[in-house]
Amino acid sequence: MGISTTILAKNNLLQPKQVFAILESQGLITKENDSWALTNKGSELGAVVSNGRYGQYIAWPDDFDLSQFSNNESKESADDNLLNSTAIGKHFGFSANKVNSILSELGWIKKGVKGWIATDQGLKHGAVNNKSYQSGVPFTKWPESILESPILKSTVSSFLGNSEDTNPEEKQVDDIGFREKFEAKHRTTDGHYVRSKAEMLIDNFLYMMEIPHAYERRLPIEEEVYSDFYIPTGKVYIEYWGYENEPRYLARKKAKQEIYAKYGFNLIELTEKEVQNLDDHLPRLLLDFGIQTY
Repeated sequence: MGISTTILAKNNLLQPKQVFAILESQGLITKENDSWALTNKGSELGAVVSNGRYGQYIAWPDDFDLSQFSNNESKESADDNLLNSTAIGKHFGFSANKVNSILSELGWIKKGVKGWIATDQGLKHGAVNNKSYQSGVPFTKWPESILESPILKSTVSSFLGNSEDTNPEEKQVDDIGFREKFEAKHRTTDGHYVRSKAEMLIDNFLYMMEIPHAYERRLPIEEEVYSDFYIPTGKVYIEYWGYENEPRYLARKKAKQEIYAKYGFNLIELTEKEVQNLDDHLPRLLLDFGIQTY
């Protein structure tokens, strides 16, 4: 008959969820429709699907050695060169929680039901998704090169209250003089100074809707590009496109659109017509990214 996973956990002085996490990480079982299913690899090790008092369950050989997997996993974790949030925090002088907050703000990780999961952007920076075999809680690990990432270092510097230095060798998509040409002299309700009346209306709308936002936030990429607005909730960027008849402005617009598309960022684009009717347009556009305004 074999033994159930619950009995297997009891025999190894572990919680059942710990054992399920180990077996899943080794590819012996998989989750299907909120239930555990046996894989071919699990069957090869002698496990079978049996019928019990409460329905079907996976039965393991009486002499099944679970320690071979937990020991291997511990060894692999000890031997690899990947860094967890605790190690990254130690390098920068932050707590692991602060590191996860920074990585989340960059859009490199996102919160799961429990723990943290790498996003597509995080995976591009070398993130590896892991699960604790003891608790099953997901977490991410990173290559040592992440410590030298200009993007991460710049964000850490910002969190520490230091000014952000621009690397003169960076490709500056935004350096055609637009930000210098248009002075930020329009004061918004929340005290921001923005560069146009349209941006003032957008900022005031976000403030009145109690939506936390940043103005001219730099995108977390190697290129030097600044968004008009950034909403941390939903990781959404807002761009207002004006001056549609100016060739240099249109070139800047095209370059920025390509950047947003290249990195797959969440983007809301507004024209003058839409800005004049923000109550009709912006709530719907924000809702597409899970942000409610009412």
